[in-house]
Amino acid sequence: MESKTDIAVFGGGCFWCTEAVFEQLHGVKSVLPGYAGGATPNPTYKDVCTGETGHAEVSRVEFDPTRISYDDLLTVFFASHDPTSTNRQGNDVGTQYRSAIFTTSNEQRAAAEAFIKKLNEDGDKPVVTELKPLDHFYEAEPEHHHYFEKHPEKAYCQIVINPKLEKVKERFKELVK
Repeated sequence: MESKTDIAVFGGGCFWCTEAVFEQLHGVKSVLPGYAGGATPNPTYKDVCTGETGHAEVSRVEFDPTRISYDDLLTVFFASHDPTSTNRQGNDVGTQYRSAIFTTSNEQRAAAEAFIKKLNEDGDKPVVTELKPLDHFYEAEPEHHHYFEKHPEKAYCQIVINPKLEKVKERFKELVK
């Protein structure tokens, strides 16, 4: 039986973090770090780090919706970063680190809008997550692919990424591989 595939694109700060978070979920086939939401064609990491391209660091999540739902992806996305912080996640500061969802269908947009509405009703601080249709995804350079997996000893991986992964594993045991 052939599995179904859908695409979701999330920006929740550094793409090394979001890639590592989504890679550990059942039903996720692949995760690619990259850039979306800006005006500069074919940006590089160096370009995006200037904050002048308009792009956010994002992860393109290829998933099987018969194994993990888009709502489950939204749940993990919102739990693994601070969606109330504008252009910042921890010490990562700049428009490239903004909270963003780039939808690939009207159904995704409706689901994300409903999710954000519920978070705003239940939360103390307003969600500032940017929500817009994906117009283009630019894949990041190869050295950024599977960064956590390749460099678990790096300080950023130990101090920032590992605690996020542990939080997701503990909170969403049923979704983690």
